[in-house]
Amino acid sequence: MAGRAARLVLLSLAATLAAGSQGDREPVYRDCVLRCEERNCSGGALKHFRSRQPIYMSLAGWTCRDDCKYECMWVTVGLYLQEGHRVPQFHGKWPFSRFLFFQEPASAIASLLNGLASLVMLCHYRASVPTSSPMYHTCVAFAWVSLNAWFWSTVFHTRDTDLTEKMDYFCASAVILHSVYLCCVRTVGLQHPAVASAFRALLLLLLTLHVSYLSLIRFDYGYNMGANVAVGLVNLAWWLAWCLRNHRRLPHARKCMAVVLMLQALSLLELLDFPPLFWVLDAHAIWHISTIPVHILFFSFLEDDSLYLLKELEAKFKLD
Repeated sequence: MAGRAARLVLLSLAATLAAGSQGDREPVYRDCVLRCEERNCSGGALKHFRSRQPIYMSLAGWTCRDDCKYECMWVTVGLYLQEGHRVPQFHGKWPFSRFLFFQEPASAIASLLNGLASLVMLCHYRASVPTSSPMYHTCVAFAWVSLNAWFWSTVFHTRDTDLTEKMDYFCASAVILHSVYLCCVRTVGLQHPAVASAFRALLLLLLTLHVSYLSLIRFDYGYNMGANVAVGLVNLAWWLAWCLRNHRRLPHARKCMAVVLMLQALSLLELLDFPPLFWVLDAHAIWHISTIPVHILFFSFLEDDSLYLLKELEAKFKLD
């Protein structure tokens, strides 16, 4: 929901630093990478590297140059710590200890667990809510959009490339837009389906233009940040207004209110930017871990609300 927008702000700010962080600007780091590539990444040395590289690393796309950058990052970190300096960032990120092929193991596993939690709640929703519920198809679609976003978040934290970064950003944008659409259907669309259909078309157009601009013209981190924050604030205000208006009449609306407020509060975790504990656990990973129960609570709200709407619909048919 809106918490994704807060995350995107911090990711975008970090990404703007990716072209030159303190660590990768260091001459010792650059010289180390250059020497490593000359020694290991050409001719017979490259063949030797490939022959001894684990198959899971090659399948994940790790190259000789990537290994050189990884090894030289730790050489530079060691020199910084030896001289009593603060741990530097490299290409906009803290140094993480790689586990198997996972570049950021804690964030990757936490993203995977968020996806699994969403999948479990989707299965529970489909088992508990009949398809005749007015919100059924919209909620199921939202679950699939969320699952897709967590899949790409897992991939991105496993292997950071231009493609996986873009997919993580684009899929996160889709979640925010679909949450706005979900709110529109719940607050307006059930009474005025034509309005919801027109709004859905508008959101699809906006997403298409957004992705097309960033993919075909220029990947502008500032624009991406501003666009997602704007939509996220609309999402936050709309859901919160509905919750405040209905929480006395609909007790389950308090779950939605708790989700909105908790996501905003938890997003502040990422402001606590610090070098990863044990070179694995940073503030971003902690944020990912903390959102798992929040997503479960939101799907619980969707289930309760869908059953309420179905009961209300059945009562209306009986009166008719």
